[in-house]
Amino acid sequence: MVKIILADKAGFCFGVKRAMSIAEETARNSYGKFVYTYGPLIHNPQAISQLKSIGVNPISNLDNVEPGKLIVRSHGLPPQIIDTAQKKGFEIIDATCPFVRRAQDLARMLLKEGYEVVVIGEADHPEVIGIAGYADGKAVIIEKEADIAKITKKKKIGIVTQTTQSMEAFKDLVAKILEIGKEIHIFNTICGATQERQTATLKLAENADIMLIIGSKNSANTTHLAQLSKKTGKPTYHIETAREINPDWLKGRNVIGISAGASTPRSVIEDVISHLEYMKAHASDPAGSRLLYKEEVFND
Repeated sequence: MVKIILADKAGFCFGVKRAMSIAEETARNSYGKFVYTYGPLIHNPQAISQLKSIGVNPISNLDNVEPGKLIVRSHGLPPQIIDTAQKKGFEIIDATCPFVRRAQDLARMLLKEGYEVVVIGEADHPEVIGIAGYADGKAVIIEKEADIAKITKKKKIGIVTQTTQSMEAFKDLVAKILEIGKEIHIFNTICGATQERQTATLKLAENADIMLIIGSKNSANTTHLAQLSKKTGKPTYHIETAREINPDWLKGRNVIGISAGASTPRSVIEDVISHLEYMKAHASDPAGSRLLYKEEVFND
């Protein structure tokens, strides 16, 4: 008998729920003003589509846009962009995740106290770019071991990390920085929700025959979940929706484990589970087993 098991911790975290709630409330109380987010509010295309449907639209710059209400995405923004937006007449609605805000505040504090600010994370990720902005753009971003050579002030180093970084990568890079630094101030700014989802995914992978990790392909925390799951040796597939499930993946698998990133809507997770249940029910029907997605049953 095929079992489908969802990880104990999966889907929207506190920060994402908060950001979505702020965006929805802002749309309800727009009073005729345009409502924007600078970049996508969260890293999930289904959630962004839902926000667009109620009048919340992402923009990538402030030029040629009529001022309105500008929601600061959950990943945060560099203060320079916020200042520019205010000068152009935008009303700022801050939906920055409180855990991201803490990393931003720490980066600013470390710079003020004379430390060379090091941010461990993905250099092109909006959260990391935002945190670096709070260090006046002077932060050294460390994504891999080779980047440690960029650190110049080895007497005083202050470290924060992307909130969705894997603990394993954070510890490995910090250990290398410890070898070169004299005075090092380290803040573990990985959020609790990230650690909970990583722990729950690894625990589930121990007992599953296959793992499906649900979430946007550009979601850092979802990508890290998939990477961790793959390291266990279990077949792991990172999918965004039920449409991507290949029936061949499931052949001979009795326990299907499911985990999801912190920006994955519950509706998307439920669609995947419903689709797997449908495939399981039609496994003995050749025509049914070839049906990848039943439109009238499963919705985006």
